[in-house]
Amino acid sequence: MRILFAITRSDTVGGAQLHVHNVASALSESGHAVLVVTGTYGPYNDFLEKSGIQSRVCPTLKNNINPLQDLQTLAFLRGAIRDFQPNLVSTHSSKTGILGRLAAKQTGTPVIFTAHGWSFADGVPEPKRTIYKWLEQWAIGFTDRLICVSEWDRQLGMRTAGMPPGKLIKIHRSVQDVPKSWRAEPGSGNPVKVVMVARFELQKDHITILKAIKDLEGVQLDFIGDGPTKDGVRLRAHALGIAHKVNFLGFCTDVSERLKDYHIFALITNWEGFPTSTLEAMRAGLPVVVSDVCGASEAIVEGETGFSIPHGDADTLRKRLRELIENRDRRVAMGKAARSRYECEYTFSMMMERTLAAYREALVHAGSVAKA
Repeated sequence: MRILFAITRSDTVGGAQLHVHNVASALSESGHAVLVVTGTYGPYNDFLEKSGIQSRVCPTLKNNINPLQDLQTLAFLRGAIRDFQPNLVSTHSSKTGILGRLAAKQTGTPVIFTAHGWSFADGVPEPKRTIYKWLEQWAIGFTDRLICVSEWDRQLGMRTAGMPPGKLIKIHRSVQDVPKSWRAEPGSGNPVKVVMVARFELQKDHITILKAIKDLEGVQLDFIGDGPTKDGVRLRAHALGIAHKVNFLGFCTDVSERLKDYHIFALITNWEGFPTSTLEAMRAGLPVVVSDVCGASEAIVEGETGFSIPHGDADTLRKRLRELIENRDRRVAMGKAARSRYECEYTFSMMMERTLAAYREALVHAGSVAKA
């Protein structure tokens, strides 16, 4: 089988990018031909190349809506499809999800879209939220199958955008396992080290966790990631008088290995699909504390593998972090439970089996539509 993947951003290696990389790698290793189309050249293209995955750059493919550039991108995608001749186009991220599906329709190619979180979810600013709701309601008509990475996203697609249940398939993201030596020891160490892996942008809520640790003792907070709001968050840490507790480590390519050095994982955010970083933390055997927004907390068993926190609630976050910081045995028990849940529910082989089944469904649906 020949599969063309398309995703907008290549300036970062976030959850959606990792997902495409891992699926494309697995398909390539199984003898399938893969091509990844991205926006402007960035670190992600280098990441793909190191794994032996061919990528093709579309300079006009960007996040913002720009009619002229979007028409140019549509033409580029049609050309890429005609050149590569895929059996299936697999689109990712909202912008490419729309343009990629339209290009596939115009070339008569079966297409599947993976929604890594809707752009019409709560927390997404207007007018983007309404525009993408309208676009998704239109595009579902020429989508053969649509993968939702969380049940929350699946329900939102049906409830808010009126999408037909038969086209929506829930497949949780997963991550490949790592060496046992990369597992964390959440019961060791002083100070207790908390890590948040997230890009610095509007979607993420770094400020709330800064407020939460202000009055906590014996804690160190490390931020892994880069982005446009980083300087503002750094200034806020100084203003709160906690700069000595907070480290800004920037973008890192070795996050999976680094997690072994921490005791608690946190993901505090404004909206989310089904975050890969939470699964990476569970795989490492860390207790996880995440915002209860969209599908962000769907991997959590409350009070057993971690805690979910109401959106923007610094007081509850502080309480939960204090509970874990002061209770070594609780951290150890939660970390073990998180690792066990990863092994039972979120292994990569499980996700690939379900993804390939969705691909087959899309191909069957496209064939039945063509015959109609």
